[in-house]
Amino acid sequence: MRKLIINSKAYINGKFTHARKTFDVVNPATGETIASVPDLGVPDCMKAIEYAHQAWPCWRDTDTAIRSNTVRKWYELIMASKQELARIMTLESGKPLTESLAEVDYGASFVAWFAEEAKRAYGETIPAPKKDQRLVTIRQPVGVVTAITPWNFPLAMITRKVAPAVACGCTVVLRPASQTPFTALAVAKLAHEAGFPPGVLNVVTGKDSKGMGEALATHEKVRKISFTGSTEVGRALMALAAKTIKNVSFELGGNAPFLVFDDADVDAAVNGAITGKFRNSGQTCVSVNRLYVQNGIYDSFTRKLTAAVKKLKVGNGLDEGVLVGPLINQDGLEKVKAHVQDAIDKGASLRTGGKVTKGLFYQPTVLADVHPSSRIAYEETFGPVCALFRFETEEEGIAMANDSEFGLASYFYSKDINRCWRVAERLEAGMVGINTGLLSNAAAPFGGVKQSGIGREGSKHGLDEYTEVKYLCFGS
Repeated sequence: MRKLIINSKAYINGKFTHARKTFDVVNPATGETIASVPDLGVPDCMKAIEYAHQAWPCWRDTDTAIRSNTVRKWYELIMASKQELARIMTLESGKPLTESLAEVDYGASFVAWFAEEAKRAYGETIPAPKKDQRLVTIRQPVGVVTAITPWNFPLAMITRKVAPAVACGCTVVLRPASQTPFTALAVAKLAHEAGFPPGVLNVVTGKDSKGMGEALATHEKVRKISFTGSTEVGRALMALAAKTIKNVSFELGGNAPFLVFDDADVDAAVNGAITGKFRNSGQTCVSVNRLYVQNGIYDSFTRKLTAAVKKLKVGNGLDEGVLVGPLINQDGLEKVKAHVQDAIDKGASLRTGGKVTKGLFYQPTVLADVHPSSRIAYEETFGPVCALFRFETEEEGIAMANDSEFGLASYFYSKDINRCWRVAERLEAGMVGINTGLLSNAAAPFGGVKQSGIGREGSKHGLDEYTEVKYLCFGS
């Protein structure tokens, strides 16, 4: 196992640099300071963008095979550092170590995928209307990319953006979440070791999310912005990017429904709900938030789900057997508490949980017979809470599931193949999990509809987000 030391320096133009001003990064499980990192600001973002712009022409014109091999080397170094990367993630995000180890595999899979996709940025030939013409399209890298990533998946959200961008010839300025900068700096160190030239990848850390975000979204030399985070912030960034008509791709908020029909395998549905709800303590964009259960199996499902939730071990993610870690901060905890209390005030039955154990730890919770007017029905909770609603017919269940401004992920369980096709086609979501609580992988397009975002990450479409189609018309 490689030994990665916690890196307390920003990474700009191929160098790790100190700063006069720093901020502390806190372990949410213990409240202890892990270390401090540079608290950079707008001027530093401007410098990083300039360096990325200077590096772009050379990287753009580098042989595709060299770019591909460099990204592949990055993948190999990430996998060689799996254990230490996972520990860093758990320290700064609080997620259980088993989940962090899985995230290294998941995040690295995008690097491996796009190392290969770099060779497949295909153009096309088009039948010409005139015999003395030849019509062709080619794909070229869009240019300097700015990426803003969240704290809940501090490695995978980076690789999902950076890998396709650099693989096709773009350069990147990355601003990781201030809660989880050390994972970003660790993978930047590995990119440096893999042979990324100066300026190709830059990592700017800082607490001024508004100022840095505006700089990254409006700079005239930035051609593309990729953001994962809340819909509210996405709206603001989109308005800023519109000033210079930038290419944007946003993965925004979710409020995923989870439908269980009468013909479902109840035990499998319970397992799927546990997987889809409690990963990272419910703090994922595709986390199950609203569980709609058909009346015929409602009582059975509720009983079995409650029993399963009671068995989940809560604690420090570095401790053995822990499946549910802390919330990321006090604001996140207060939102969970407010959602649970609001549901109870409106008639929901608390079957288990519903309490803070200590610090930022909240008991895994099951609420039954939640009223549709409850906040948890239309707001993303981002916590370890299962909210159960009843429905009578397939049509009612689909309508309830679609009754949201969000449309990132949806899930449902049914043994009827005709229903599976019918419901999957009618759910208003960019991704649908059918008889599964997990749906993400590098080969599949990740993204939402409605106010859950624009664009897709992963798959062949993920490379398209960082290229422009150029049309060439040859005359006689």
